[in-house]
Amino acid sequence: MKKKILIVDDEPNIVMSLEYAFKKQDFEVYIARDGSEALEILKHQIPNVILLDVMMPNVDGYQTLKHLKNTDSLKETKVVFLTAKNKASDIEKGLKLGADKYLTKPFSVKKIVSEILELLT
Repeated sequence: MKKKILIVDDEPNIVMSLEYAFKKQDFEVYIARDGSEALEILKHQIPNVILLDVMMPNVDGYQTLKHLKNTDSLKETKVVFLTAKNKASDIEKGLKLGADKYLTKPFSVKKIVSEILELLT
C-alpha cells in the first residue's frame, strides 16, 4: 500500500520539489497551502506523515498541529515541522506541541526524504 504524505507549505517552489521527490519514492502526495486547507484535506485523507510549515497565512503550523493532536483519526499520523523558524525556543515549542521531528529551512530534499522514510519505518 502506498504511503501518503501531506505537504503543508505556502512556498510553491518548496512544495514542487518535495512533491516530486516523494512521488519518486512512491508516495501518494497531497498539497495544502495553509493550515485551513490542510485541515480540509484531513477530513477525507489520513496520511502517514504530514510535513508542516510554521509560518503560513490563515492557520499557522502550530495551530494546525494542536488541531491534529485533538483528532482521534490522526493519532497515528507523524508530524514533521519544516520551517525557517530555527531558534531553540521555536524548536522546543514545536516538539512540545507533539511534532515527531523539527527540520529547518534551508534544507536538502534528499535529507528530508530520508528523515521521513526513517520516521515511517
